[in-house]
Amino acid sequence: MLVTSTDAVTPADAVAPVVFAHRGASAYAPENTLAAVDKADALGFDWVENDVQLTRDGVLVVMHDTDLRRTTDAEEVFPDRSPWAVRDFTAAEIARLDAGSWFGPQFTGTRVPTLTQYLERVERNDQKLLLEIKSPEIYPGIERGTLLVLRQKGWLDRAHVRNRLVVQSFGADSVKRVHQQRPDVTTGFLGTPPVADLPSYAAFTDQINPSFTSVSADYVEAVHALKGAHGKVLRVNTWTVDDATNAVRAAGFGVDGIITNRPDVVRQATG
Repeated sequence: MLVTSTDAVTPADAVAPVVFAHRGASAYAPENTLAAVDKADALGFDWVENDVQLTRDGVLVVMHDTDLRRTTDAEEVFPDRSPWAVRDFTAAEIARLDAGSWFGPQFTGTRVPTLTQYLERVERNDQKLLLEIKSPEIYPGIERGTLLVLRQKGWLDRAHVRNRLVVQSFGADSVKRVHQQRPDVTTGFLGTPPVADLPSYAAFTDQINPSFTSVSADYVEAVHALKGAHGKVLRVNTWTVDDATNAVRAAGFGVDGIITNRPDVVRQATG
């Protein structure tokens, strides 16, 4: 639905974009680990972003790549398990892996957290979560499983749903499934749909979250001209911006949030 002139954001209303620590403060600690969550907290950032996938035995783990090679020692521990896909390993096997040495020796022994462990840490730190369902096309039912863990850990109560949780994905059908199963949860679509298609996305999502290389002031204005699934102006969080110049540029486009590996750099540039 179209936004009335009284709903629209004007320059006078502009505030600094919300800063999201991408995979935790991943410029300073191994991505998607509890160490990265804690580093974001130490830097003073409420919002952390993470990725979730499914193991062979149906456990949700926090990992970006669909294989384990780049950020763990899976090739050394399991040399005969090529291509080292997350979905081919059990949770117990993944728990054996070192997910920190690749980043720096001080992180040797850091583990891949389960979603349960990750939620517990974010809760302990009183942080907020932008949760990405990764590659849903290869994990049938991951949306229901993710919502189940969120509910078990208390993240689907009113306070969390209203103020501390967004679930996003590059898969439009995945976002739709989350919205259908839990209409109260704030959702985001990762990508840059054509302007003409934005009204159809607004029916099931609350955010359009495009890459920085694809966003412009005109595109942000087009998104902000619509209301999302919960009757509020569609928001725009852009990714991944790690330098001051582009952070200022993104803020100038009128984005609502910036997803970054270097949250301190972005905050200093825009806040």
